[in-house]
Amino acid sequence: MAFSPLASRAQIRVNRLLASADSARLSYDFRKAEDLCRKALEVADSTSVTAVEEQLMMAQNGLNMMDFCSDPSVVARQTFPLRDFFLFYPLPNNSWRSSPNQLDSTASGPVPTPVYYPAGAEEIYYSCADAQGIRNICRTIHKDSLWSVPTLINEHLTSSSDEIFPMVSGDGKTLTFASTGLYGMGGYDLYQAEWNPETNDWGVPVNMGFPYSSPYDDFLLINTDDGKYTIFASNRDCGKDSVTIYVLEYDVMPVRTSVAGIKELRELSSLTPKDDPARIDNESAVSGKEMESPEQQHYLEQLKAVRTMRDSLSKFTARLDGMRARLSTATDEEKASLTESIMDSELHLPALNDALRKAVGKLQEIEMDFLMKGIVFDAGKLQAQADKEVVGASTGYTFTRNDYGPRFTLEMEQPVRKFDYSFMILPEGRFAEDNTLPEGIVYQIQIFTQSRKATLEDINGLSPVFEKLNPSGKYTYSVGLFRDYASALGNINKVKSLGFRTAIITAYRDGKPVSVADARKMESEITVFCFVKIFPENSQSLSETALTTIQEMTDKDLQKSVEDGSVVYRVGPFNDRQEAERISEAVRQAGETNVSVTEAE
Repeated sequence: MAFSPLASRAQIRVNRLLASADSARLSYDFRKAEDLCRKALEVADSTSVTAVEEQLMMAQNGLNMMDFCSDPSVVARQTFPLRDFFLFYPLPNNSWRSSPNQLDSTASGPVPTPVYYPAGAEEIYYSCADAQGIRNICRTIHKDSLWSVPTLINEHLTSSSDEIFPMVSGDGKTLTFASTGLYGMGGYDLYQAEWNPETNDWGVPVNMGFPYSSPYDDFLLINTDDGKYTIFASNRDCGKDSVTIYVLEYDVMPVRTSVAGIKELRELSSLTPKDDPARIDNESAVSGKEMESPEQQHYLEQLKAVRTMRDSLSKFTARLDGMRARLSTATDEEKASLTESIMDSELHLPALNDALRKAVGKLQEIEMDFLMKGIVFDAGKLQAQADKEVVGASTGYTFTRNDYGPRFTLEMEQPVRKFDYSFMILPEGRFAEDNTLPEGIVYQIQIFTQSRKATLEDINGLSPVFEKLNPSGKYTYSVGLFRDYASALGNINKVKSLGFRTAIITAYRDGKPVSVADARKMESEITVFCFVKIFPENSQSLSETALTTIQEMTDKDLQKSVEDGSVVYRVGPFNDRQEAERISEAVRQAGETNVSVTEAE
């Protein structure tokens, strides 16, 4: 397609304005970002107006949230690779399960999406991708010996974009997660929803605001079980392949205040730790204890202390060796400073060696005490625990790396199969599970009336066949639920060819019989939309073959939802019933057996 020079210049200007607005937003200058977006709107055409409006909304959201900021006390922060940062959270060891897995068949994208499933959990919240690749939050609950069919969280917590890292508080009253599709200022923002015991459901999620949320990616917020710390991750101060974990003092009743200036907002969002070691309590944030006895726990703590001292001594001597190496090439002025630093460091070296010697001696005393008391312990297991990667000891707060949990298999309930009310001719016919006719105009093909109840042999492969007991005591049988006369007419000869020569078309409105002529007249005054509904075999996702078939046959929306505890995919809407039936049949041919066409006026 050719563009006029004027249109090209306008688009270039829009792109430049949006790029500038994005830079302003990322530097917390939301007012400037808003002004640039408004200028872009003045020259934007229909192809770019949506992108401009999205940027404008993020800038306006940022401005609004400047009036509701928290000011938590920051204990520590440490940067980790994005691929496994969550393993450094003070959570029970082996609780994170890598993807793909039974609950999430899609491998992680740019942001990792492991499932948090600690040992003994009776409820699992997790993020998984639908057929369109959008991640939403699902839940499964352990019932007796089986896990329930996974269901989506309610519509308030499900957006048209991604929701990841759902975490439920220890008391089960608060759900925290990250989203790119809810009210926010760009990237992943952090949200909290409260459990409503009256509705037995989660309430409307609220953006946690500054400094938890930012124009960057913020996710995985937890409060430690002891109520001392709030911990979350963000890439606001590092590259896209890394995140910084921030440890904050837990604020039971945060005070929301207004931040007027950009400088103040930037300082607040930088989350710089306050240099006060007395505020740090590493024991309160230690991940899941795995020791079998207090004695073994004491041994492990001493083992870790020895390792930390050895690491500190190794780093100290390495720095000292480095200063000595630089001494030979230093200028006269630098030599004087280096010599003084070397001498000062050498004075501290004996004390460090002595502290390590005493720590090793104490460890040996514990081992001897074990032998005297006959305590049996697994030295290999304790050593493995002590060898866990420890980061940040120099800042006072230590981050310990946990391990991934093993692969898991959940014994799950089978989803209740939905009865397919689409007209079909099968090897064995089926009677309708519910003989109630839906509201609106409905046509059926009446096949016969007789004094006895019909058998499967009588209906000769037709489905669904409806039964009605007449006042005379006879039974009338009809097949199909057709929303338009053309569909019923297109199938009557198929019915007659099966031996039902006297079959006729009948009509109903809101379950009551009307003449076919009246029904056709009313039908012409009603617009009916059709949807193809698919209940996947594995209760979670469509097969690749079915998904490809849908994408090749139509550009209609494909939506994932939950009905009566079962995951369902809906394609549509179609204003042509025959088109919907063609796609329905193609999806069946692709291997999805539970497919139907439904209509809505």
